[in-house]
Amino acid sequence: MPKLIVSVLTSLDGYYEGPGKDLSPMPFEDAFNTHNLGLLQRAGTLVYGSTWFPGNWEHWSAVAADESQNDRDHETAALVTSLDAVVISDSMEVDPDAPWAAKTRVVSRSEAAKEIARLKQGSGGDLLMFGSATTWNPLLAEGLVDELIVLVGAAVLGAGSKLYSGSRAGLKLLSARVLPDSQLVELRYDATGEETA
Repeated sequence: MPKLIVSVLTSLDGYYEGPGKDLSPMPFEDAFNTHNLGLLQRAGTLVYGSTWFPGNWEHWSAVAADESQNDRDHETAALVTSLDAVVISDSMEVDPDAPWAAKTRVVSRSEAAKEIARLKQGSGGDLLMFGSATTWNPLLAEGLVDELIVLVGAAVLGAGSKLYSGSRAGLKLLSARVLPDSQLVELRYDATGEETA
């Protein structure tokens, strides 16, 4: 059955956005994009918050149309713009004329846990979320996140948006490694509540 996998990039001091939700101070590296493509290749559905979805769609649509982009980024763009998407939002509506309308559904925050649980009972690829901590934090607290991948970058920000702000959640470390040709440390956790002794 599909798993819900959350992958997020953080600074060493645990921020996934800088002050004012600014992403420019984040320790992005080229290996970040390669890592994300590997996750997308196994995904069946992308899960978003409403803030992240429009910008992500627009960015990767532009990449898809840009012949100067490399093969990796073209493949990422093809996946982002073709996979089914679920947007968790109380404010966003699907514009039937939008290019993403046929592949995208909006689910209210109050129905999000029920919908994610339903999708996890299906078949096909995993459910995949990037960032959107205010969206995935409640799902982790509800026990619906199966795997949490934290990419820790070589920077300290001192302020910004914290990785997690919910109640305590038990994690079990599955693996730790430095991504090839980078300073990003990938920490993979089982987030189903099984803690180490």
